[in-house]
Amino acid sequence: MQERTRAYLRGRFGDHYRRVDFSPPPDANEREWGYVPWTEGPGETMVRHRSLLDTGSLDDFLPRERPKHVYFSAGRYEHPGASTMGGKEWRSSDLIFDLDADHLPSVVLGEDSYAEMLAKCKDALLRLLEFLEEDFGFEDLTVVFSGGRGYHVHVRDENVQQLESNARREVVDYVRGIGLDPEQLETTAMRGGVTQRVLETEGGWGRRVHERLLEYVEEVTAMDEAEAKARLQELDGIGEGRANTIYGAVTENAAALEAGNLELGGVGLRTLVDAFVHEVVADRNAPIDEPVTTDTNRLIRLPGSLHGGSGLAVQRLAREEIADFEPLVDAVPETFVGHEITVEVTDPGPVALRGDRFNPEAGEVTVPEYLGVFLMARGRAEKGQE
Repeated sequence: MQERTRAYLRGRFGDHYRRVDFSPPPDANEREWGYVPWTEGPGETMVRHRSLLDTGSLDDFLPRERPKHVYFSAGRYEHPGASTMGGKEWRSSDLIFDLDADHLPSVVLGEDSYAEMLAKCKDALLRLLEFLEEDFGFEDLTVVFSGGRGYHVHVRDENVQQLESNARREVVDYVRGIGLDPEQLETTAMRGGVTQRVLETEGGWGRRVHERLLEYVEEVTAMDEAEAKARLQELDGIGEGRANTIYGAVTENAAALEAGNLELGGVGLRTLVDAFVHEVVADRNAPIDEPVTTDTNRLIRLPGSLHGGSGLAVQRLAREEIADFEPLVDAVPETFVGHEITVEVTDPGPVALRGDRFNPEAGEVTVPEYLGVFLMARGRAEKGQE
């Protein structure tokens, strides 16, 4: 990035920060703060181990320093400004989840557009929130668009604050479905005076596997018998004999299957459940960035700040806003709207931003400022001469 570009972005970030009222996280004075300045060179320099006492009020610090990125810690400390982690004296930490579109199995790098990547990331966010709200019952959640490639979720329920890294690892394993054993999804129930093995159908991974099982059975029973049995035999561990047994069980005992009864068809139906566990985990897990969640000292982006790699806002989202949130529309800062600037495009190609589609060609062009800021921040343009 050329000095002219860097100076322009730094100046306009400062203009933005003069217009914004910041809402710091709870216990902000107990957290470590860090930021990345607009330095020369290909790399970035993190300035960290700061407390709010060191930086001063955010409303003063951000317009003055005009940083490229701004962070605060998940952890709370006795001495947040100490220069070593040991010297900070850890007290507690929020539970943080990070979803990054670049790391999603469903994203095809080089083929999916930025907008498509972010849409897939929002789908993953909704799956994650299902785990956190329904399976764990967390209530104090803050959802944030990162301003770049995904979303962050901050869990601040009291019962997570003292969790150490190994306990947070167990949370990661659960939402990722790592090491999920089909037998863990089973329980027993008294039905008609007989103890039966049944799937957990009310919640958790058992509910998810049960839902997939019912979908599959509906697909199979809509076929003619020969086709249905052939379809069953496509699954691992199911041969002709078991296919006959399972087909009879699921077509004659719909109510029992709805209740999660695993005794139908003997071992055959349990084999069917086993076959679906891997598929359900692959389709419905939350592909979080695991080290972020297990790290009690992680620095995370400040809502309301700007992302120096996109020029978009790091935006806090109310739960009811998530479904309709369009990051490439709603996270475009109003500071950069209503003006045009000249940029030298070095990496031409299509861009969708603020509801418009652009296809800037290489060379000097005049564009809306929000597009120019985006291109410069992404390394696709330099600031032109006005």
